[in-house]
Order: sequence, then structure tokens, then C-alpha cells
Amino acid sequence: MYFLSGWPKRLLCPLESMEQPLHIQADPQKTFFTVLFPSQLSIWYSRPSVLIVSYKEPSKSTSQFGPYKGAEWRPNSTMIAVSTVNGYILFFDLLSAREKYIYEPVYPKGSSHVKGTLHYKEEQCVPSLNLHMKKVLDLQASISSLQCMVEDLLVATADGFLHLIHWDGMTNGRKVINLCTVPFSVDLQSSRGSFLGFEDVHIRDMEYCATLNGFAVVFNDGRIGFITSISSRFTAEQLYGVCSQDVVDGTCVAVNNKYRLMAFGCANGSVQVYTMDITTGVMQFSHKLELTPKQYPDIWNKTGPVKLIKWSPDGCAVMVTWEFGGMSLWSVFGAQLICTLGGDFVYRSDGTKKDPLKITSMSWGSEGYHLWVIDGNFSQNTKCKRDAKNEAHQFSILQFQFIKSVLTVNPCMSNQEQVLLQGEDRLYLNCGDAKRVQSPRNTSLHSEHKPARGRSPFSDGGLDSRGLSTLLGHRHWHVVQIHSTYLESNWPIRFSAIDKLGQNVAVVGKFGFAHYSLLTEKWKLFGNIVQEQNMMVTGGLAWWNDFIVLACYNLNDHQEELRTYLQTSNLDNTFAYITKVQAATLLLSVFRDIVILFRADCSICLYSIERRPDGLNPTASVQVLQEVSMSRYIPHPFLVVSVTLTSVRTETSISLKMPQQACEAESIMLNLAGQLIMLQRDRSGLQIREKDNNPNQRKFLPFCAPVVLAQSVENVWTTCRLEKQKHHLLEALWLSCGGAGMKVWLPLFPRDHRKPHSFLSRRIMLPFHINIYPLAVLFEDALFLGAVNDTVLYDCLYTQTSTREHLEVLFPFCIVERTSQIYLHHILRQLLVRNLGEQALLLAHSCATLPYFPHVLELMLHEVLEEEATSREPIPDPLLPTVAKFITEFPLFLQTVVHCARKTEYALWNYLFAAVGNPKDLFEECLMAQDLDTAASYLIILQNMEAPTVSRQHATLLFNTALEREKWDLCRHLIRFLKAIGSRELETPPATPTLQEPSLSGGFEFFRHRSISLSQSAENLHSKFNLQKTLSMISGPSGKRWITDCDCAENMYIDMMLWRHARHLLEEIKLKDLGCFAAQLSFELIGWLRKERTRAACVEDFVIALKKLHEDFLWPFPVIPASSINSPFKTGMYRTGTFLNVEMDTGVPNIPRSHSWLGTISSSQREIDTISFYGPPMQDAVLSPLLNKDDECSIGSATDLTETSSMVDGDWTMVDENSSSLSLTQSELEHLSLELACKGPRKSQVQLQYLLHIFMEAGCLDWCIIIGFILRESSVINQIFSIMQSSDIDGEICQNIKTGLHAIDKWASTDCPGYKPFLNIIKPQIQKLSEITEERVQPEAFQPVNPPNVTEQASPGVEESMTLSSHCTNPQSDAANSSVIRHEEDKSTTEEKDSFQEGSYDCTVS
Repeated sequence: MYFLSGWPKRLLCPLESMEQPLHIQADPQKTFFTVLFPSQLSIWYSRPSVLIVSYKEPSKSTSQFGPYKGAEWRPNSTMIAVSTVNGYILFFDLLSAREKYIYEPVYPKGSSHVKGTLHYKEEQCVPSLNLHMKKVLDLQASISSLQCMVEDLLVATADGFLHLIHWDGMTNGRKVINLCTVPFSVDLQSSRGSFLGFEDVHIRDMEYCATLNGFAVVFNDGRIGFITSISSRFTAEQLYGVCSQDVVDGTCVAVNNKYRLMAFGCANGSVQVYTMDITTGVMQFSHKLELTPKQYPDIWNKTGPVKLIKWSPDGCAVMVTWEFGGMSLWSVFGAQLICTLGGDFVYRSDGTKKDPLKITSMSWGSEGYHLWVIDGNFSQNTKCKRDAKNEAHQFSILQFQFIKSVLTVNPCMSNQEQVLLQGEDRLYLNCGDAKRVQSPRNTSLHSEHKPARGRSPFSDGGLDSRGLSTLLGHRHWHVVQIHSTYLESNWPIRFSAIDKLGQNVAVVGKFGFAHYSLLTEKWKLFGNIVQEQNMMVTGGLAWWNDFIVLACYNLNDHQEELRTYLQTSNLDNTFAYITKVQAATLLLSVFRDIVILFRADCSICLYSIERRPDGLNPTASVQVLQEVSMSRYIPHPFLVVSVTLTSVRTETSISLKMPQQACEAESIMLNLAGQLIMLQRDRSGLQIREKDNNPNQRKFLPFCAPVVLAQSVENVWTTCRLEKQKHHLLEALWLSCGGAGMKVWLPLFPRDHRKPHSFLSRRIMLPFHINIYPLAVLFEDALFLGAVNDTVLYDCLYTQTSTREHLEVLFPFCIVERTSQIYLHHILRQLLVRNLGEQALLLAHSCATLPYFPHVLELMLHEVLEEEATSREPIPDPLLPTVAKFITEFPLFLQTVVHCARKTEYALWNYLFAAVGNPKDLFEECLMAQDLDTAASYLIILQNMEAPTVSRQHATLLFNTALEREKWDLCRHLIRFLKAIGSRELETPPATPTLQEPSLSGGFEFFRHRSISLSQSAENLHSKFNLQKTLSMISGPSGKRWITDCDCAENMYIDMMLWRHARHLLEEIKLKDLGCFAAQLSFELIGWLRKERTRAACVEDFVIALKKLHEDFLWPFPVIPASSINSPFKTGMYRTGTFLNVEMDTGVPNIPRSHSWLGTISSSQREIDTISFYGPPMQDAVLSPLLNKDDECSIGSATDLTETSSMVDGDWTMVDENSSSLSLTQSELEHLSLELACKGPRKSQVQLQYLLHIFMEAGCLDWCIIIGFILRESSVINQIFSIMQSSDIDGEICQNIKTGLHAIDKWASTDCPGYKPFLNIIKPQIQKLSEITEERVQPEAFQPVNPPNVTEQASPGVEESMTLSSHCTNPQSDAANSSVIRHEEDKSTTEEKDSFQEGSYDCTVS
């Protein structure tokens, strides 16, 4: 509503007086303000704040009159009455010197400003004034209060008298009223009232209320009352008083004429606000303004008595100050907006406390943009300093700047969805970039909302509604500076309005108006300054499409008019449509194509507005439709705060049956001094359907008698849009009620168009509280938009020696930030409280597509839980079970409950799950629904609420499910979770696992930081197999994977689950999943494969395994072309170079270490390997035979895996040292294209090579054979045969490999002849393998040297039994076994790392 802006300003005073000001008050027109000193009176101009004239009381008169005490302006600002301590009233005349000005604006040469315009002197120059004393009146008693009436001055004295004095020369004398003769009662209907009863009672403070025709008074004993006259004559015989028995410590009073409120300050620091009941005449309590211990725990009861109360000029806000310092701003009905007793106003940036601002007097400026206050702290702190330095320019008057909502002065803006704030020279808009939004939000633009957990992590997380993202896009305001030319002659800005699209704004100053386009960023002003100065807008303005509609008074013709101007045309009366109006217009609003006016004669007039295309400049014509007289219900036209036309009606079923009639003008909403009155069209008579659809010729129905809907209403929001799916929100009426929160008049619809129950009302009023002050309502989006004051400290910029001189140190810098709040959960809760669950379901399902709907359910559950679980008294009918049952109707029930629990204190969990269900059952539901992330959150709940064994059981279930679903990030968290349970099982519950962002890996991340080299000598490979013979202990996970502070039994428990899953993947022949599993969980696959190579890692069916790998890695089966017999590659030579042609040595045991993984090719077959690695792609590829036995080529080297490509992946143009190019025949190209078709993806090739390295390290030769077959690398087969011949390999392994190769050969002969050429290459090795197998002795001869371990000899099912019994065994034995395991695995890891030192690169597969 009202917001502080920037730093306050300190006024400079040229007076040489050493006195400090004691009173400040602006004149009724807010053009001047007077500053009162003990012996001096000065008149100031408001804008700019400069001194005009000053009157210094002579010392002789000062001794007679005493120091000045208070001042009061005459309504026409021509006289000032000053009261003194000794009971005198001094009357001063304020006369203007004609054609004399003390300040004039100076413009640079060539400026476009013209000084010869109409009213130039009056508007832009500071006039020269003369001030002289006219009359002195001695009341012979101390004066306690001065109050101005229309033509009289009312003075209260300490002897208990009221003096009624005329301003005009006191020719009629004065009237004296004794308070002891005024009867007081509790209401005005009592036949006889009682008197005050004792003589020493007098009025301490009073203020006149014109709309109540009386005075609100505070007596010296603290009682409060209201004095009014029975008749129009204000005499002692006609006065009557009403008192309140509730307040006995009153200190001051302020009256709000617009809302007929009386605010009484109390000694306890609170402000009691009363209103008068018109029918009974009772002082009725309205609301209280007070600081709460929740918001201000340190100061709420230490403020002292209320010092001052001042209502803003528009009556929409009230400023309160206290005796001990501080000030606070509230809205008219008690919503706190600003308070200087907390935050940066009280504490410095270093944490030290500042003295609160003590205000001795204050007064509002024009339109509420300024507040002048007298700083009492400054007077005390600078007294000694000024005496020493005689610095007369220092002044203790501060000027605070405010910006306010447009709703305070132009309530027709409540139909808009934009927030518009207006300052004295600028506008603040929340509509964002208008150039991006070119279409109105007539319909909802939300797309189908998907749950957040079902979205891709790379999907756009923005809001689906374009309009919503525009209104909520950022926290910054779009600031529009008002044109200086218009502002200079028309300050202050009185009204402003924005169109529905948020693309155009219009402002109204003292005369005329101007409008601004956010698209073109240009202002439009009247070209003829005379037209601007002859027009005074009285009732506000509004936008209708691209037209500006306003009600004004024509100063030249002395006529009230209604005008429309086109935004695109020049601002001139020739392009305007002007209609004369009978009475002055006070309020204006637009509903669809109808303009509604409220006039000064208390009548409402409806006009139709229609666009007329008149050439290049179309106009909007206006015609009268209907007039409604409200004089019977409105006592004073000034009391009407807002008037609007709506489609709201009590009968809601019509919107379902006839949607076209649901948006018609059905009712008038009138805010009468905070009382919302509804006038609905009378449909009780016979309804005749009009044949003519012209709305201008149609006879409108009359309105029924007014009905009061609500009290204490500040703002009203409604919309004319209609959407079938969200008719609850669009047909509702939204009310802002200040400190009482919000209210919504919600329609109730029958479900499935059924007939509603007769006992149910059509609408219901639901109250609820929000944390922000609402300024706009987004109806479809279920959001309130608002603004809030924030502060920034800059006291660190100044040194301690100058802290008293800078306002930047004394006060923080105030800024206004945009804010918003969801309100849907409040409405759902209120419906459930009233047993309207069916209506709540209808409303919730209509809003289920909102992106924050899950948060709505969570908020509702959390708030009900907090209130009921922390209640000190038993709740007879708890709401939590109803809310829990309501949430189960939505698929996000499980997520909502666990998110609420995670954000709630542990002490409230039992109360929560007693209503929503057992967390173990909810956990199982998550597993059944495959919602593992939510199940993980429930696991944390179970960890705190159940025993460790229960948590371990559920964690095991979730861990196994996560392994199956390949949720690797969740698996890592569960591993840490299980370790935490094991380490703190006998102590406190473990801490919540730290959540991390999931990392998606396209390859095997396990090898990211490991150098790979498979070019190991036969001796190194032999030593590894000999080492494996001697180590029969299980090699568990490496100690570097995670912290090993937990018990060894818990590590074994986790390892068993990992081993079981790895065995499952291997048995299902899912090598690709096995690689991802090892990479993501840092599983020591090599060590585990070594122990399992004779069991789970043993290939049972080579053919099925080969087919499965082809399918898993998307690797095509090889084929033989029809022309393969005449293939040019069989010759082994090219015309331009020598192709790789290495004869295979039949003596397999003699293959030296230097032979590469490319292998050798038989001279008889002269077949080439399909994989051939070149040099770096930056160089020319040169083919040369690898005949040098001293060269080494690593299949896992950096060159092979990162910088080169194979023949099928690379360029087929090969360059030799003596020739520039190589030409290929058609048959050669066909053969090469066939080879290319037989290759799999590059990514799969790298993964297969990784797996080949792992299986080779682990000694799983059968899997190496299969991978070698897929890659068709004869070198792999050669090396395996070399290992089998030179190492003591188990005979069963050799026999299994032999059987598998024969099966592959048989299968290739019948089903896949593409493998036959490769089988022919390795045929001599297969024959040699048969001889090795026959000579191999039985496996019993190769038992380990060390004593056998039970785990190594266990059957495959022993791990499952160990899993179940690992936590039931003796911890000491577990620790002993685990220590041996860790010792052996550390040794194997060390040797494994040594074998990886040959390569020197890091490879990441994307």
C-alpha cells in the first residue's frame, strides 16, 4: 500500500535562531507547511521544501504570551492560529504579494520549456508571502488542543471548557461550552445520559470528523469518547457525548474521514480503532494496532505510550509513533506495512544497537508522497555542538519519501493483474518486458503439467504460463520516469492506470493527463497546453482496449464530462469523444464494454462504450444505459471507496447452464467506508427473452436492495474472464481486509451438473491469512502479487567521527521488492474445515496442472500439522486426518507426506504418521510404485523412528531395487546409509545422507583416471596367475572407495549384496550393465572376477554368450560377400604400398612379448584384421608392417583409444611415402563397405576393449575368447593361447574353452558363416588347444599353497547365507576375517596398480 523509498532528507534552515522546532503542520491543500518554534513561526513551501517567510515574536511579547505550543490552519490557507503556553491564541494573516516570487526555475539556453504558458507562475514559482499578527485572544486557561472546523476554530482548555471561535474577526463573539454540562452515555439512543461528574475533567486531545459530524476526544484521565450535535447547531444544549468503557489509558486521537474511523493511542503502546454504529450510535470497536511479541520480541512492550497518530491524505494508511521512539505504518484496517523498531533500523552493520528515532511532531505532504517529521534525537545531540560552532543551517526536520499503490487513489485497477506503484515522479510496474508479451491472457495458457520427478534433468524448468512468467519473471521493477515537462506544471501525480496487456500507462496530475507506451518508450502529452490546463480529472481514469476513459471537469465551460482518447492518435480534444455528465464524478470503473460512474449525487450511472471507425482516428462512443440512485443507502458520497461492476451472482448454476450469460454485468460491488455492499439484478419477476441482441437497446433489469457482504474491506478483486475448468477461481470475489487477512466469496458448484442440495448455499465466505500485503490477484494461477519494503545498510562507508552528520548512517536505504504468495492451500483447508471436501476436490483437480500444485498440498499438510501437533489444548475435531485423506486422492500423496515430514521437527512425526499411515507401509508403496527417490526419503524417516535392524532391512530392499533399476546415485547414498547404521547402531541415529546431483555416464567411469595397457609380457601374466593360485582369500572392495571407519561386518554385509548383484548380471550375460555397475559404484570387478572365474564368471554356453553380447553392444554379425573369393585383400598387397602382412608363427609358445594386440595373420590365409590403428589424425596415415619385435603396441594406449580410428572408422585414402594417393577398384570399395557394415558403434568398441582388459586381468580367459571373437582380433586369441600354454591353467577351463570354440564353429557353419574366415585364421591355435587339453593334469594338483579359506571354497549360494548371518556372528571373528580380507585385497590392488603404469593417459568415454 505505502512503502518507504530511499533515505530521508534533512531540510536546511537559513534562520539564525538557536531554537529547535516543536511543531510541524501542512495546510489543507498541502502546498505550504508551517514550522513552529518556541518564539518563531515560519512558513515553508512544500515542493521544493524552502523557507518563504518567518515571524519572530519580540521578547516582550514572548514573556507575556509564553512559548508557542501548537498551530492550526484555516481551511482556505489564509490564516494560522497559534496557541501559547499561557493560554493565548495568536491569529496570523498569510497574504500573498501579487506578481512577486522568491524562487523561479532557471532553464538553460535552448531549452524547450516555455515560461509564457498558462498558470506558469502559480505552478513553477515559489510565491512571496507576508505574515503578520492579526488578533490576540486570551482564554485565561492553558490550551490543550486546537481543532479547525469549516468556519470555526474549536479550542479545548484545561479548565474543562470548549471554546468555539469564528475565524472572521470574531465579530459574533465566542461560544463557551462546559464539559460538565454535556451528557455522556454508551449510545445515542439513551433517553438521558450521565455527566462526567467532577470538575477537573478536560480534553487532552481531539479531532473533528466531518463525515460523522462530531469530535473524537481523549480526556485527561485516559477515557475516550465522541461528541456530536443532535442538530446542525453546535451549542451546549445540542451537544451529546458517547463514551467507551474499554479504554482508560488514552493519550491521543486521529480521525479517518473516508472510513469514519477513530484511532485512539493508549499508554500501553497499542492503538484502539473505533467506528460509529449509525443505527445505534455506539462506539463500536473495529481493530487494534499493536506490535506482537512474535515479530518484535525485544521491544513490543517497551515502546512507551503512543505519542502521535497521523492518517495519510487518502485515508488508506496511518503512521504511529511512540514516546520512547520508533514509528510504524499500518493499512487502514490493521495490516502492518513498515516498522522502524526492528532490523536495519535498529542495528548497525557491526551489530551494535542504534537509538530509535524519536518524533515529536509529523505531518503528511501532498498525496502522501512525503512525511515531514521533527527528529527529537537531533535536537538533543546537536545542541552543544551548535552552541559551540553556531551552525545555523542544521535543522531537525526530516522528509521521508513514499511510493504507494495505485489502488489507494484509483481502485478501478483492482480488475488488473499487474502491480502498479506510483511515486511523486515515477511509476513502478511489474509487467516485465512489454515487448515480449503481445497477447492478452484471456485464457489459461498452462500446458499439461508433469511431475517434477518424471522430467528429464535437462528439461526446461520454467513456468508453463507465459503470462505468469512475465508477471513473476524477476524481482526488479520496471521503472518509468514521468515526463518532466508534464510534471513541472502538474505536480503532484494524483491518478495512474495501466492497460490489461501491461503495455501502456497513463498518469493524471493537477491538470490534464499524459500516457506512456512501454513498446515505443515514449510519452504523449497535449500539444495544446491550454487544453491540458482547462481539464481537471476528478474520478480517476481507466483503459478500455486502446482507449483512455476518464471523467473530468472542464474549467473553461464549467461542465462535468466523460471523455475517451485513443492511445495511438495525438493527444488533442479534436480526437476525443466527449459526453456531458450531470454531476461531478467521484469514481470510475470499466467492466467489459460498460463504464460505471459514481457521482457526487450518490447515483451510479452505467454507460456502454463502443468503438467507431472514423477514418484514421477511430473514436469510442459512450451512451447511457442505466442509472441507479443510492442516496437512500449512502450518507455521504465521500465515504464510497470503490465501485465496480461484476458478473458475480449468488446463483452459480447459471454459469454451468448458460456460460454466455455468466459474464454479463450482474451486480454492483460498492465499498462504503470498508463495508462491502452488493446490488444484484432482480430476476424474481417474469423473464422475457429479448430478440434484439443490441445491448444499447436492450432493457436492463433493475437492481435489488443492497446486501452487506463483508466488513473492514480495503480492496476488492474480480475478473470478467471465464474458463470452465477454473470457474471456482474466476467467479470468486477476493477481499483484502487488512489485519484480518483475506476473504474469498467462493461459488459452490454441484458435482457432475447434479442438482445441488437445498440446504447448501450457492456461495461461501472463507477467511484466511497471508504473509504479504496483496496488490493484485492472478486468478487462474492461484497467486497473490504484492510488494514489501527491504533495507540495505551503508553505514560502513563513513568513519565514526562523522556518524552523527550523515543520514546514511542513521537510517538504512529503503527499497521496494516484488513478492508473491500461493493462496490455494488456504482455500482448500477452509473447505475441509466446513466439511466441503467434494468442493475442495473439484477445486484442487481444476488446479492440478499448476507447476506448484505439489507444493500447495505440502503447505496445507504442514500448516495443519504444526497447529494441531503443537496445540497446548486438546483438539476435539482434528483436521489432520481429513487433510491426509484428501491428499490420498492425488498421485503425489507419498511425496507430499515425506516432504512435509522432512521439513518438520522430529517430535511431530508420530502425530503426522498416526494420521497418514505407518511409514513402513508408505515405504513399501513407494517400492511397488517404483518411486525409489521417495522411498529413500522414507528410509530417513524409518531411521529415526524405528530400530536399526528395521532400517537395515528396508535399506536392503531399497538397495537391491536400486541396483536392479540402475539408480547408481541412490545406490551410493544407500551404501553410506548402511555404513552409518552399522557404525551408530548402538549410539545415536545416523545423520541424513548428503544428496548430490546425479551424474549420467555414457561409459565406464571406473577407468576415467586409470592408465590401461594390455601389452604385458607373458612373464607378467604368468606371475599374476601364479599369484592368484597362492591367494585363495576373497578380494573385497578396495579401501579407497569409501571411508572404512565402520565395522567390518557391515562392510561384509554390503559387499555381499554387491557380489550377489554382480553374479546376477554375469549369469544373465549383461556385461554392459556389469561395467556400468562397477564404474558407478567403484566396485572392484577384477578382484571379484578372479575369485569367481571358475564359478559365476565361467561361460557355460559360448554361442548364447556371443549372441547376447552382439545384442547388448549393438554389434552386427559378420557376413561374407558373394565376391569374397576374388577379394583384392586376399592378395595382401596394394599397388601403391605394402599392406600389413605378417605370417603367423605356428609355434604359439614362442610368441614374444613384443607382439602387439593387433596380432599376426597367417601367411596361408593372408587375411587382415578388421581393426587397424593409425597414427594421430593430424598426420598422414602410412601403412607399414609391424615386424620389429622391439616395438610395442598397446591396445589400451592413448593413441589407440583417443587419437586414431580403425580402418572402418577412418579415411580410406592412404598415403605412402612415395605416392600421394591410393586408387581403389569397385570390388575393393564393395569389400571395404561390407567391412564397415560389420563394425559396431565406436562407443561399444571402446567398452568391449575395457571389458577385455578387465577379464584379462582377472584371468577369465573364456570371456576374453568371446570378446575377441566379437572384435575379431586374432591377436587376442593368440595371446590367450599363449597364456594357456605357458601358465598352469586349470584343465577344466581349457576344456571349457575348447568345447565352446567347437560350439561356435558348429554354430558359425550353420547360422553365421561370417565368422568362418576368422575361425579359419585361428584354426591352428584351436588344434594346438586340443593337444594342451589332453596333456593337462587334473585340477587337484593345483591347490593353493596357503590354507584354504572357507569363503573361496564356498558354493555360489554361500554368499546369500552370509548375508543373512553376517550381523548375527561374533563381531571379533568378523573383524578378524575382515582384516585378512583387507590385507589380501590391498596386496592385489598394489600389484594391479603396478600393471597399469605402462599407459599414461586418461580416457573418458562420452
